[in-house]
Amino acid sequence: MATATAVLRLPAVKARTGLSRSTIYHWVSLHKFPTPIRLGGKSIAWVESEIESWLSGCIKASRTPIISRDAV
Repeated sequence: MATATAVLRLPAVKARTGLSRSTIYHWVSLHKFPTPIRLGGKSIAWVESEIESWLSGCIKASRTPIISRDAV
């Protein structure tokens, strides 16, 4: 049995990430943010699990201490 894949439209992605529309599209072009999928016509959405994974990576990166070369 297949599981349903949840998708998020742009307003939901903006609300979850706190990013602006222009930042989202800029980071997509730089491959720093998940790529949206085409739903048909001009409609696009992001896969919810990919956004959640991206957010988890951001949290993990912000919690990882940066070791200075001077400390070594």
